[in-house]
Amino acid sequence: MKNTRKATLQDLPQLAELFDQYRIFYYKESDISAAEIFLKERIENRDSEIFVAESGGQLVGFVQLYPLFSSTRMKRYWLLNDLFVNENSRGKGFSKELIEEAKELAKLTNSAGILLETGKSNDIGNKLYASCGFEIYDEVNFYEWTNKV
Repeated sequence: MKNTRKATLQDLPQLAELFDQYRIFYYKESDISAAEIFLKERIENRDSEIFVAESGGQLVGFVQLYPLFSSTRMKRYWLLNDLFVNENSRGKGFSKELIEEAKELAKLTNSAGILLETGKSNDIGNKLYASCGFEIYDEVNFYEWTNKV
């Protein structure tokens, strides 16, 4: 049975709670109202695609993807930027279902594929992505410049 679907504005209260848990996991301060505003803007402006996982009428996880483009391939890519399942719902296949939604989006939009990054020490995530058909691409270096304004 499919437990995932595209997020809607009606999901914002529960989705913002999950997004806040996700941010706390990455050592950010809790701010549910800002999370709700951020997500509302993404949905209304169509800046990203967000899919949610449900169990018993409650949202238990989400994946958020942002569009990128490859000039050399002349196609869209999707950046799988956020994937989160709440602690009580882990190990039940929700992450894999959300990744399948992301893959379906990539197919439906005729994109070149999905890109993501995760920490080398994220053992669970690294096993999950490999089990879902993602491959480590180690032929390039990944750099970041941070605007310190």
